[in-house]
Amino acid sequence: MKFQTIYFVAGEVSADNHGAALMRSLRELDGELQFVGRGGPQMKEVAGESAIGRIRGGGQFKNWISEAAVLGLWEVLRKYGYFREQFHETLQEIRESKPDAVVLIDYPGFNLRLARALRKQARQQKVIYYISPQVWAWNRGRIKRMAHFIDLVLCIFPFEVDLYNQAGLRALFVGHPMTERLRARKIDTERDSNLIGLFPGSRSREVRKIFPVMLETARELRKHNSNLRFQIAAASEQLAQEIKHLWHRQPANQTRALEAGGTIQITVGRAAETMQRAWAGIVASGSATLEAAYFRLPFVLIYKVAWPTYLAARLVVHVKYLGMPNLLADKEVVPEFIQHRAKPNAVVKAVQPLIEDANARERMISEFDAIVPKLGGSGASQGAARAIIEEIRSAI
Repeated sequence: MKFQTIYFVAGEVSADNHGAALMRSLRELDGELQFVGRGGPQMKEVAGESAIGRIRGGGQFKNWISEAAVLGLWEVLRKYGYFREQFHETLQEIRESKPDAVVLIDYPGFNLRLARALRKQARQQKVIYYISPQVWAWNRGRIKRMAHFIDLVLCIFPFEVDLYNQAGLRALFVGHPMTERLRARKIDTERDSNLIGLFPGSRSREVRKIFPVMLETARELRKHNSNLRFQIAAASEQLAQEIKHLWHRQPANQTRALEAGGTIQITVGRAAETMQRAWAGIVASGSATLEAAYFRLPFVLIYKVAWPTYLAARLVVHVKYLGMPNLLADKEVVPEFIQHRAKPNAVVKAVQPLIEDANARERMISEFDAIVPKLGGSGASQGAARAIIEEIRSAI
């Protein structure tokens, strides 16, 4: 008997989280499914939980996240040879494993090219995209071309469905997988009116650009309120060490006041807790902005990248806002400080009302309460799993 096989491709930490949850939901629906492909440690662990996976030690699932997760034009160009090699290896692995479906999770730079190549390689093979690429932000015309090599897109934002369906690409809204993960992380706590959360991002290049701005902002905020304390949410131990390195590179006279009495603290893997305990936050653009909205944390958004990356993005990105809460609301709910606008003094002026003005805080929280339901309830992984199973069975 041939077990049905799904080949997955995920290239970032968040996609590894979502992919592992999806794989568990698929396994609940069909315990005989076999998982192969490439992603991160969580997906590899789930892949090894099947009978065949236990025998093979999950050997057919590759953990490549540490190399694959890159940010910025320069880093992609620098690693072009690596990605070219991995691209051809992936095609070869799919040829050899002959999966019933290929599920691509986010990671559009790699996965959209892979989908196109797969359609040429095996026209009948099901290609499903989960956590749809945000082409609506940078190239809506590409959606019609995607319809030629993708069978189904599983969307996590409701407005995406019409955009894809109108272009002839079948799409379903399954909800945002973030909501089920964050619901499990809710804690019973009260906010500390003197605690400010700093969320500098989940990639090293982000942290190097953004954390110094946050640090200077914290120093300026303390000048206005000496009772303030700051908690830095590091996404990993490695990033915590990088943050400490950046911290110690600052002039001693600028950091001494913050160091006194544990005024600033670095935590690892406790972002959800900090978002629920802090009074306000400064958050790097990315999935953390939606998480902050979910936990009703008033915050401002900042983002900085290398100038070549920023200028290249300006040429292709066509949205009014960078933060997803603002995109979902179609207005600036959260102040955005991007690139040259990410100056400490400007950020301080935006954060202070969120600390001191009850009306400003409530206005933002009220907007969050209207935004979060648009992400759907819990069950995104289960909905995506059911859609994938139906798609596979429709081809039998």
